Amino acid sequence: MIDRRKPAGGRGASSNPRSRFDTLVIEPVHDGWDSDGESDAALKTELIKDDSKSVIARNSSPDVPFDQSINPYRGCEHGCAYCYARPTHAWLGLSPGLDFETKILFKPDAAHLLREELSRPGYRCSTITLGTNTDPYQPAESTLKLTRSVLEVLSDCRHPVSIVTKSALIERDIDLLAPMANLGLASVMVSVTTLDDDLKRRLEPRTASPSRRLKTIRTLSEASIPVGVLVAPVIPAINDQEIEAILAASGDAGACNAAYILLRLPHEVAPLFEEWLRLHYPRRSDKVMSLVSQARGGRLNDPRFGHRMSGHGPWAEMIRQRFRKSCRRAGIPIGEHRDLDTTAFSRPPAQSGQLDLI
Repeated sequence: MIDRRKPAGGRGASSNPRSRFDTLVIEPVHDGWDSDGESDAALKTELIKDDSKSVIARNSSPDVPFDQSINPYRGCEHGCAYCYARPTHAWLGLSPGLDFETKILFKPDAAHLLREELSRPGYRCSTITLGTNTDPYQPAESTLKLTRSVLEVLSDCRHPVSIVTKSALIERDIDLLAPMANLGLASVMVSVTTLDDDLKRRLEPRTASPSRRLKTIRTLSEASIPVGVLVAPVIPAINDQEIEAILAASGDAGACNAAYILLRLPHEVAPLFEEWLRLHYPRRSDKVMSLVSQARGGRLNDPRFGHRMSGHGPWAEMIRQRFRKSCRRAGIPIGEHRDLDTTAFSRPPAQSGQLDLI
């Protein structure tokens, strides 16, 4: 097992801690053979076929504006150091650290499974969101095109879809999204965490640059696709001072709505993020963790509905007020676009036969 305590080139995590479900504990030992020039060959991305038998996930959380979602990928090569989805790799027997961003599971039958689920007599149409767990436009999508295949099914069925992404690759699918948006069937949120290129490279190493994301907002807006900005996560003493600038720039680019999420550190994300802080911002790390704790009731994660997305306490309230004032100043309504049409849905015919072999 490779155990790194230094920044790994092009990756957000710097180590590969064991899953909390592991019964076997492996302790890394430095035997003198490794060096500062250790090859990054072990950090190459590996794509693994996911044989899931269903593709729509459902939730009843009052904290999120959707009850159905699709994630064509598990794990995310974007490598965001703070990603709240990292612990999901633990369920697979993999590490939430480097494994999460180098071992990417993909669902080759996603479109087929979706069409099958939509064709069931008991299915009731409600907006499906892409990008709730991992980015649907992460690098693997450029070749696998699973997200596009899902959008093709939704377009054929006139089914509403909302998308959250950090990637400019979404522009590839404007030919599908623009006609859907014209029918009230599509909306997008582009996540803009920072306008600082250096911070972006450290925090979100394999994502689009801040300027490229703003260009994506403009491109989608010009294509008449409702597009908003998601300022997430807001990290104390790291990017919170950029809230006003991000909203102003996003408003100028054409964002029609805005939302934010306060940093969440569930399960293995907390030690991974603290490790990232001590590597990149050692003088600020204690202050950052203290402020996160203050906004989370003395803990690093508060899973309670009504608190987990925005926190509580003086610091969290200050962020809330700053966000509201900045949205008013930028002329951007608060909240995600939710007025998508569910009445035009046309159930696809039931399929027969086996899934295509790949």
